[in-house]
Amino acid sequence: MDTKERHVRENESNEAREARELRNTESPLEADRLRADGRNRKRESTKRINRLWLWLGVLILVAILLYWIFGIGLAEDLTGAANGLN
Repeated sequence: MDTKERHVRENESNEAREARELRNTESPLEADRLRADGRNRKRESTKRINRLWLWLGVLILVAILLYWIFGIGLAEDLTGAANGLN
């Protein structure tokens, strides 16, 4: 162990030392389970974010469609909003 590593270990907190020792004593099965849990959490959060982006896209498309319908005058004709202009 070199002097820098010894210095770091001497000055680390008890919580950090206990956490490091716990990580070193975990069984391989526990480590595999933790990795699998992390992958599942990431997959679920990615699905949630993709769903949000999809709904945002749908809302934008609806807004564009409404703008286009009012832009060509179809909605005004259907609702009678432009009654005295002809």
